[in-house]
Amino acid sequence: MQKSNPKKPIFKEQAQPVPGLDKKMDPQPEFDDDSVGSNKLHNKKCIITGGDSGIGRAVTIAFAKQGADVAIIHLPDEKEDAEFTAGYVRKNFGRDCLLVATDISKEKNCKTAVQKVLKSFKKIDILINNAAVQHIAGDITEISTENLINTFSVNIFSMFWITSAVLPHMENGGCIINTTSVTAYRGSPRLIDYSSSKGAIVSFTRSLASNLIDRGIRVNGVAPGPVWTPLIAASFPPDEVAKFGTDSPMKRPAQPKELAPAYVFLASQDSSFISGQIIHVNGGEIVNG
Repeated sequence: MQKSNPKKPIFKEQAQPVPGLDKKMDPQPEFDDDSVGSNKLHNKKCIITGGDSGIGRAVTIAFAKQGADVAIIHLPDEKEDAEFTAGYVRKNFGRDCLLVATDISKEKNCKTAVQKVLKSFKKIDILINNAAVQHIAGDITEISTENLINTFSVNIFSMFWITSAVLPHMENGGCIINTTSVTAYRGSPRLIDYSSSKGAIVSFTRSLASNLIDRGIRVNGVAPGPVWTPLIAASFPPDEVAKFGTDSPMKRPAQPKELAPAYVFLASQDSSFISGQIIHVNGGEIVNG
Protein backbone atom coordinates (compact mmCIF):
# COMPACT_ATOMS: atom_id res chain seq x y z
CA MET A 1 0.00 0.00 0.00
CA GLN A 2 1.35 3.40 -0.97
CA LYS A 3 1.87 5.70 1.98
CA SER A 4 0.21 9.10 1.84
CA ASN A 5 2.39 12.19 1.76
CA PRO A 6 1.97 14.03 5.10
CA LYS A 7 2.84 17.30 3.36
CA LYS A 8 0.14 16.99 0.71
CA PRO A 9 -2.96 19.13 1.40
CA ILE A 10 -6.14 17.17 2.03
CA PHE A 11 -8.51 20.14 2.43
CA LYS A 12 -9.01 23.44 0.67
CA GLU A 13 -7.22 26.44 2.10
CA GLN A 14 -9.73 28.28 4.27
CA ALA A 15 -10.03 30.63 7.21
CA GLN A 16 -12.77 31.85 9.54
CA PRO A 17 -13.08 34.49 12.23
CA VAL A 18 -13.22 33.20 15.81
CA PRO A 19 -15.11 31.16 16.97
CA GLY A 20 -15.77 29.58 13.56
CA LEU A 21 -18.86 27.80 12.26
CA ASP A 22 -19.42 24.24 11.04
CA LYS A 23 -21.56 25.52 8.18
CA LYS A 24 -18.69 27.48 6.64
CA MET A 25 -16.17 24.63 6.63
CA ASP A 26 -15.25 22.86 3.38
CA PRO A 27 -15.84 20.00 3.68
CA GLN A 28 -18.23 20.24 6.59
CA PRO A 29 -17.29 18.04 9.57
CA GLU A 30 -19.02 14.66 9.79
CA PHE A 31 -21.07 14.54 12.98
CA ASP A 32 -23.37 11.50 12.66
CA ASP A 33 -22.10 7.96 12.06
CA ASP A 34 -25.59 6.76 11.05
CA SER A 35 -25.58 4.06 13.73
CA VAL A 36 -28.75 3.01 15.52
CA GLY A 37 -29.05 3.92 19.21
CA SER A 38 -29.76 1.34 21.90
CA ASN A 39 -31.11 3.54 24.75
CA LYS A 40 -27.87 3.43 26.73
CA LEU A 41 -28.69 6.91 28.02
CA HIS A 42 -32.47 6.62 28.17
CA ASN A 43 -34.05 9.75 29.70
CA LYS A 44 -30.71 11.04 31.00
CA LYS A 45 -30.43 14.81 31.30
CA CYS A 46 -27.14 16.18 30.01
CA ILE A 47 -25.21 19.41 29.67
CA ILE A 48 -22.62 19.75 26.90
CA THR A 49 -20.56 22.93 26.69
CA GLY A 50 -19.59 23.77 23.14
CA GLY A 51 -22.26 21.33 21.98
CA ASP A 52 -23.23 23.37 18.94
CA SER A 53 -20.43 22.27 16.61
CA GLY A 54 -17.37 20.05 16.20
CA ILE A 55 -16.89 17.34 18.81
CA GLY A 56 -19.69 18.82 20.93
CA ARG A 57 -22.22 18.53 18.11
CA ALA A 58 -21.25 14.90 17.45
CA VAL A 59 -21.58 14.08 21.15
CA THR A 60 -24.93 15.87 21.40
CA ILE A 61 -26.29 13.84 18.50
CA ALA A 62 -24.82 10.57 19.80
CA PHE A 63 -26.36 11.16 23.23
CA ALA A 64 -29.76 12.02 21.78
CA LYS A 65 -29.57 8.88 19.65
CA GLN A 66 -29.07 6.93 22.89
CA GLY A 67 -32.20 8.47 24.42
CA ALA A 68 -30.83 11.49 26.30
CA ASP A 69 -32.12 15.06 26.49
CA VAL A 70 -29.30 17.53 25.99
CA ALA A 71 -28.67 21.16 26.93
CA ILE A 72 -26.10 22.89 24.76
CA ILE A 73 -24.18 25.82 26.25
CA HIS A 74 -22.71 27.87 23.40
CA LEU A 75 -21.47 31.33 22.52
CA PRO A 76 -24.10 33.79 21.22
CA ASP A 77 -22.10 34.06 17.95
CA GLU A 78 -22.60 30.31 17.42
CA LYS A 79 -26.41 30.55 17.33
CA GLU A 80 -26.66 29.26 13.75
CA ASP A 81 -24.68 26.10 14.50
CA ALA A 82 -26.56 25.57 17.76
CA GLU A 83 -29.97 25.86 16.12
CA PHE A 84 -28.96 23.40 13.41
CA THR A 85 -27.82 20.87 16.02
CA ALA A 86 -30.97 21.28 18.08
CA GLY A 87 -33.16 20.92 15.01
CA TYR A 88 -31.30 17.80 13.94
CA VAL A 89 -31.78 16.24 17.38
CA ARG A 90 -35.49 17.04 17.57
CA LYS A 91 -36.28 15.94 14.02
CA ASN A 92 -34.28 12.72 13.94
CA PHE A 93 -34.45 11.46 17.52
CA GLY A 94 -37.38 13.25 19.15
CA ARG A 95 -35.35 14.31 22.17
CA ASP A 96 -35.28 17.70 23.87
CA CYS A 97 -32.36 19.96 23.00
CA LEU A 98 -32.17 23.10 25.10
CA LEU A 99 -30.00 25.99 23.89
CA VAL A 100 -28.26 28.31 26.35
CA ALA A 101 -26.24 31.11 24.74
CA THR A 102 -23.59 32.62 27.01
CA ASP A 103 -19.88 33.26 27.48
CA ILE A 104 -18.56 30.70 29.98
CA SER A 105 -15.32 32.61 30.49
CA LYS A 106 -17.30 34.51 33.15
CA GLU A 107 -18.16 32.73 36.42
CA LYS A 108 -21.60 34.32 36.79
CA ASN A 109 -22.56 33.16 33.30
CA CYS A 110 -21.66 29.57 34.17
CA LYS A 111 -23.88 29.62 37.24
CA THR A 112 -26.76 31.25 35.38
CA ALA A 113 -26.52 28.76 32.51
CA VAL A 114 -26.76 25.80 34.88
CA GLN A 115 -29.79 27.32 36.59
CA LYS A 116 -31.51 27.71 33.22
CA VAL A 117 -30.89 24.05 32.45
CA LEU A 118 -32.19 22.96 35.86
CA LYS A 119 -35.34 25.03 35.42
CA SER A 120 -36.13 22.99 32.32
CA PHE A 121 -34.61 19.56 33.09
CA LYS A 122 -35.03 19.54 36.91
CA LYS A 123 -31.89 17.41 37.28
CA ILE A 124 -28.53 16.77 35.61
CA ASP A 125 -27.20 13.25 35.14
CA ILE A 126 -24.26 13.90 32.82
CA LEU A 127 -21.96 16.90 32.40
CA ILE A 128 -19.64 17.18 29.39
CA ASN A 129 -17.08 19.97 29.83
CA ASN A 130 -16.02 20.37 26.21
CA ALA A 131 -15.84 24.03 25.17
CA ALA A 132 -12.37 25.38 24.36
CA VAL A 133 -10.44 28.17 22.65
CA GLN A 134 -6.89 28.39 21.37
CA HIS A 135 -4.65 31.20 20.17
CA ILE A 136 -1.57 30.57 18.03
CA ALA A 137 1.68 32.19 19.25
CA GLY A 138 5.19 31.77 17.87
CA ASP A 139 6.71 31.71 21.36
CA ILE A 140 5.82 32.56 24.94
CA THR A 141 6.67 36.25 24.48
CA GLU A 142 3.87 36.52 21.91
CA ILE A 143 1.17 35.26 24.29
CA SER A 144 -0.77 38.30 25.42
CA THR A 145 -2.13 38.44 28.93
CA GLU A 146 -5.60 38.88 27.45
CA ASN A 147 -5.35 35.66 25.42
CA LEU A 148 -3.74 33.79 28.31
CA ILE A 149 -6.58 34.69 30.68
CA ASN A 150 -9.20 33.92 28.02
CA THR A 151 -7.68 30.51 27.28
CA PHE A 152 -7.62 29.44 30.91
CA SER A 153 -11.01 31.00 31.67
CA VAL A 154 -12.75 29.05 28.90
CA ASN A 155 -10.71 25.85 28.94
CA ILE A 156 -10.31 25.10 32.66
CA PHE A 157 -11.81 27.79 34.94
CA SER A 158 -15.24 27.24 33.38
CA MET A 159 -14.98 23.55 34.27
CA PHE A 160 -14.57 24.48 37.94
CA TRP A 161 -17.46 26.95 37.81
CA ILE A 162 -19.92 24.77 35.88
CA THR A 163 -19.07 21.58 37.76
CA SER A 164 -19.46 23.39 41.08
CA ALA A 165 -22.91 24.60 40.01
CA VAL A 166 -23.97 21.17 38.73
CA LEU A 167 -22.81 18.91 41.56
CA PRO A 168 -25.46 19.87 44.14
CA HIS A 169 -28.01 18.56 41.62
CA MET A 170 -26.19 15.41 40.48
CA GLU A 171 -27.06 12.15 42.21
CA ASN A 172 -25.30 8.82 42.71
CA GLY A 173 -24.68 7.33 39.28
CA GLY A 174 -23.98 10.66 37.62
CA CYS A 175 -20.90 11.27 35.55
CA ILE A 176 -18.66 14.06 34.33
CA ILE A 177 -16.54 13.88 31.18
CA ASN A 178 -13.90 16.50 30.40
CA THR A 179 -12.32 17.11 27.01
CA THR A 180 -8.55 17.46 27.28
CA SER A 181 -6.09 17.01 24.36
CA VAL A 182 -3.11 15.07 23.08
CA THR A 183 -1.21 18.34 23.57
CA ALA A 184 -1.54 17.87 27.34
CA TYR A 185 0.85 14.92 26.99
CA ARG A 186 3.27 15.94 24.22
CA GLY A 187 2.97 19.73 24.33
CA SER A 188 2.65 22.06 21.36
CA PRO A 189 5.27 24.72 20.55
CA ARG A 190 2.76 27.26 19.23
CA LEU A 191 -0.03 26.45 21.68
CA ILE A 192 1.81 26.75 24.98
CA ASP A 193 -1.08 28.27 26.93
CA TYR A 194 -3.66 25.95 25.33
CA SER A 195 -1.54 22.86 26.05
CA SER A 196 -1.01 24.02 29.62
CA SER A 197 -4.75 24.44 30.14
CA LYS A 198 -5.35 20.97 28.72
CA GLY A 199 -2.74 19.54 31.09
CA ALA A 200 -4.61 21.17 33.95
CA ILE A 201 -7.77 19.39 32.77
CA VAL A 202 -6.04 16.01 33.16
CA SER A 203 -5.15 16.80 36.77
CA PHE A 204 -8.60 18.26 37.38
CA THR A 205 -10.19 15.05 36.08
CA ARG A 206 -8.09 12.77 38.24
CA SER A 207 -8.45 14.87 41.38
CA LEU A 208 -12.20 15.35 40.98
CA ALA A 209 -12.65 11.63 40.37
CA SER A 210 -11.02 10.86 43.71
CA ASN A 211 -13.03 13.55 45.44
CA LEU A 212 -16.40 12.31 44.17
CA ILE A 213 -15.92 8.56 44.24
CA ASP A 214 -17.73 8.15 47.58
CA ARG A 215 -20.72 9.97 46.11
CA GLY A 216 -20.94 7.44 43.28
CA ILE A 217 -20.16 10.05 40.62
CA ARG A 218 -17.61 9.06 38.01
CA VAL A 219 -15.23 11.54 36.35
CA ASN A 220 -13.26 10.75 33.21
CA GLY A 221 -11.80 12.50 30.19
CA VAL A 222 -11.21 12.21 26.46
CA ALA A 223 -7.94 13.37 24.88
CA PRO A 224 -8.48 13.96 21.15
CA GLY A 225 -5.72 14.25 18.62
CA PRO A 226 -6.34 16.39 15.50
CA VAL A 227 -10.07 16.71 14.75
CA TRP A 228 -11.70 18.53 11.82
CA THR A 229 -13.69 21.24 13.62
CA PRO A 230 -14.35 25.00 13.19
CA LEU A 231 -11.73 25.70 15.86
CA ILE A 232 -9.07 24.68 13.33
CA ALA A 233 -10.22 27.00 10.56
CA ALA A 234 -10.52 29.82 13.09
CA SER A 235 -7.03 29.26 14.53
CA PHE A 236 -4.48 28.31 11.88
CA PRO A 237 -3.32 29.98 8.64
CA PRO A 238 -5.19 28.71 5.54
CA ASP A 239 -2.21 26.75 4.18
CA GLU A 240 -1.88 24.88 7.48
CA VAL A 241 -5.62 24.21 7.61
CA ALA A 242 -5.31 22.51 4.22
CA LYS A 243 -2.74 20.08 5.66
CA PHE A 244 -4.28 19.76 9.10
CA GLY A 245 -3.83 16.34 10.71
CA THR A 246 -1.52 14.94 8.05
CA ASP A 247 1.30 14.64 10.59
CA SER A 248 -0.68 12.18 12.73
CA PRO A 249 0.18 8.46 12.52
CA MET A 250 -2.97 7.91 10.44
CA LYS A 251 -2.02 10.86 8.20
CA ARG A 252 -5.40 12.55 8.65
CA PRO A 253 -7.52 14.26 11.30
CA ALA A 254 -10.49 12.57 12.91
CA GLN A 255 -14.03 13.49 12.01
CA PRO A 256 -16.07 14.54 15.08
CA LYS A 257 -18.27 11.46 14.72
CA GLU A 258 -15.19 9.32 15.46
CA LEU A 259 -14.87 10.92 18.92
CA ALA A 260 -18.50 10.60 20.01
CA PRO A 261 -18.48 6.85 20.83
CA ALA A 262 -15.82 7.42 23.51
CA TYR A 263 -18.14 9.87 25.28
CA VAL A 264 -21.11 7.52 25.00
CA PHE A 265 -19.02 4.74 26.51
CA LEU A 266 -17.88 6.88 29.44
CA ALA A 267 -21.39 8.23 30.04
CA SER A 268 -23.10 4.84 30.03
CA GLN A 269 -23.08 1.89 32.38
CA ASP A 270 -20.63 0.18 30.02
CA SER A 271 -17.95 2.08 31.96
CA SER A 272 -19.44 1.69 35.44
CA PHE A 273 -16.08 0.61 36.94
CA ILE A 274 -14.04 3.37 35.30
CA SER A 275 -13.22 6.72 36.92
CA GLY A 276 -10.25 9.08 36.86
CA GLN A 277 -9.17 7.85 33.43
CA ILE A 278 -8.45 9.45 30.06
CA ILE A 279 -9.35 7.82 26.74
CA HIS A 280 -6.93 8.76 23.96
CA VAL A 281 -8.63 9.14 20.57
CA ASN A 282 -5.69 10.49 18.62
CA GLY A 283 -5.11 8.50 15.45
CA GLY A 284 -2.46 6.19 16.87
CA GLU A 285 -0.09 8.57 18.65
CA ILE A 286 1.55 6.87 21.61
CA VAL A 287 1.61 9.10 24.68
CA ASN A 288 2.58 8.61 28.31
CA GLY A 289 -0.16 8.98 30.92
